[in-house]
Amino acid sequence: MPRFSVIVPAYKVQAYLHACLESVTTQSFTDFELIVVNDGSPDGSGDIIDEFADRDRRITAIHLPENVGPGHARNAGLTRATGDYLLFLDGDDSLAPGSLLAITDRLKETGGPDILVFDYERTYWNGEARRNGLAGHLSQTGPETFTLGDRPELLQLLTVVWNKAYRREFTERVDLTFPPGYYEATAWTYPALLAAGTVAVLDQVCVRYRQRRRGTVLGTTSRRHFDIFKQYDRVFAFLDDHPRLEHWRPALFRRMLDHLTTVYNSPDRLPRSSRADYFKRCRAYYRRHRPRAFRAPTPFGQAGLRYLLVRLGARRAFQALGGVHRTRLRAQARVAARYGRIREAALRLHYRLQRRRALDQDLTVFAAYGNRGYVCNPAAIETRLRELAPHIRTAWVTTPEHAHTLPPGVRRLQPGSAAYWTAMARAKYLVTNDDLHPRYTKRAGQLTLQTHHGTPLKHMGLDLRDFPAAAKSTDFEHVLAQADLWDYNLSSSRHSSLTWERAYPSGFTTLEYGQPRNDVYQRATTDDVLRIRAELGIPRDSTAVLYAPTHRDYRAGFHADLDVERIARELGPGFTVLMRTHHLYDTGAQHAAGQPAFLDVSRHPSVEQLCLASDVLLTDYSSLMFDYANLDRPIVIHAEDWEVYRASRGAYFDITAHPPGLLARSEDELIDILATDAWRGPRSAQLRAAFRERFCPYDDGYAAERVVRRLFLENRGDTLPSVIPLQDRRPAPAPGHVRALSSRPHTGSLSASLAPS
Repeated sequence: MPRFSVIVPAYKVQAYLHACLESVTTQSFTDFELIVVNDGSPDGSGDIIDEFADRDRRITAIHLPENVGPGHARNAGLTRATGDYLLFLDGDDSLAPGSLLAITDRLKETGGPDILVFDYERTYWNGEARRNGLAGHLSQTGPETFTLGDRPELLQLLTVVWNKAYRREFTERVDLTFPPGYYEATAWTYPALLAAGTVAVLDQVCVRYRQRRRGTVLGTTSRRHFDIFKQYDRVFAFLDDHPRLEHWRPALFRRMLDHLTTVYNSPDRLPRSSRADYFKRCRAYYRRHRPRAFRAPTPFGQAGLRYLLVRLGARRAFQALGGVHRTRLRAQARVAARYGRIREAALRLHYRLQRRRALDQDLTVFAAYGNRGYVCNPAAIETRLRELAPHIRTAWVTTPEHAHTLPPGVRRLQPGSAAYWTAMARAKYLVTNDDLHPRYTKRAGQLTLQTHHGTPLKHMGLDLRDFPAAAKSTDFEHVLAQADLWDYNLSSSRHSSLTWERAYPSGFTTLEYGQPRNDVYQRATTDDVLRIRAELGIPRDSTAVLYAPTHRDYRAGFHADLDVERIARELGPGFTVLMRTHHLYDTGAQHAAGQPAFLDVSRHPSVEQLCLASDVLLTDYSSLMFDYANLDRPIVIHAEDWEVYRASRGAYFDITAHPPGLLARSEDELIDILATDAWRGPRSAQLRAAFRERFCPYDDGYAAERVVRRLFLENRGDTLPSVIPLQDRRPAPAPGHVRALSSRPHTGSLSASLAPS
């Protein structure tokens, strides 16, 4: 019996069905069956279903002889379902990566409720994505499980079936089936929520709800939208058959009125000739289903007036009310736009005025990764700056979402605020690993340090001009304009220096000082390593494999190239696999069901801590390999798609010819390397030594100090720390050696060095 039965009806979705089915079959959680129902589709959907079923035994293909609609198509899938829980997905939508894992984890945490409600986002043809506007209803407040009576606001969510997981035994006991019709989800969703003995929520986007430009069922102008009346007849009939639920009748009556009037107000649903008939039907249904205990809201409110006009059958007045409402919304939008323009003009004037004031010689503004918090090289520099030059004040540009990452005493600047522009106008120093604001204009006397955020393997800057798949819509004039703002460019090796100066040709001064974020690898102690592992839940005797795949420019969204759960199973209980996705993705921190040896650490705030906790790095082409080499711990490269990656993005050297450790071309070969201990053998050490000599000449634990003394204290007579040779460095001991080592401290203070990154 699988954990999930995922049921997908398909009708005229051939353009989207591949993406839909792949979003299920590539999930990291694999204990499911996928039942795909060809609802008599006249296009190629049936062939696509068979193609997937032929290559994946988890897929069951059902072909209906004629089109029966999504409701009956789902019923056909229900007859074949054997999973503990039912999930539904429309053929043009998709599951977000990691969704099945998140859902099963939440089901375990909440004791197996009848229904789990999760979130979705609307995805548009132009690439835009918007999360459900009522996502706040899914926040965890109060008990882990509850009934609808405890959280009645769940009735306000969109009446769809695919934002929930249903315990199959519950649906069979309540005898839930789908009726025919356009609005079949209505007659399933409300009875399911009402009858559920236990409900839980998951505040995570699990479904991507495609908003097609044209061709959707509900966007079709037709009298078939009158089907909504039959569906509410079925909802109230369900109440009639379940007297214990009678107290829900007023709430459902209000939901019906809101739903009916929404359809009427949607301009593309009802033919013009049928609108009067539809409104008469609304009035009739008001009278038919109005509960005796129903008290209409005061007519002075918008909802109360709308209900009153439906009750009276005053269609023209109702339309006039809608016109007034639309006029008010347009007026509000104009006011908001005008306010935005006025605010923008005021901020620009404010910035110009602030630029006339004297520079603040003791102010430094920091930012990293598009204002995503206190991370990476800028964080390590800021920490060291406060230690060595406490007279210099620091401010960090970030949003409220990441404000918690700031250490005490560091001022937060809201991006785009008046305080932000004041600081940008007056700060003498600016430190970032990303672009500066496009409206920032550099003043004489201001000094900008570009730290970057890794050693380059893939092509960067102007070198992307020959790789359109990676460059996409890159504005290379903007790239050059940004580089012209840099006074200093931080480099970790001669390779990086040559690359930066070619890819960003400008007049900056290169500082070959190393990467400050790597200082922690030379300063952490045995106790620090053990503490971090304990916080992550890694057993003391376990070998921790940190898997960190990089971004693929030729693919949209995250796709795991390795079955990390299979790897964890194959390696056995002596290993723990930590999965860290690229910072462009966020799959969440979740344990795999039944797999205590696999942990997704994508949301962990510090990649440096993850490196310290691990015994070996497993990656493909991530620049993390250059940082990790400073720990002098084994690295394994999975290069199954190297040729494709190199052709689409470009690379400065062939990582397969000069790897930092053993190289695997397939998943089976990778498992063999890890299972046989070859990963830490003499060949691995030999390759790593050559790699470190080439790419880690300056990362000796003093990179941040060299930056601070050179940039901020250059006129104070301080000398720069000499670079410690590779053979004399003592990086933090690997977890596999800690039992044989005493808790020997390393030079420097760790409190600052373990800043999140």
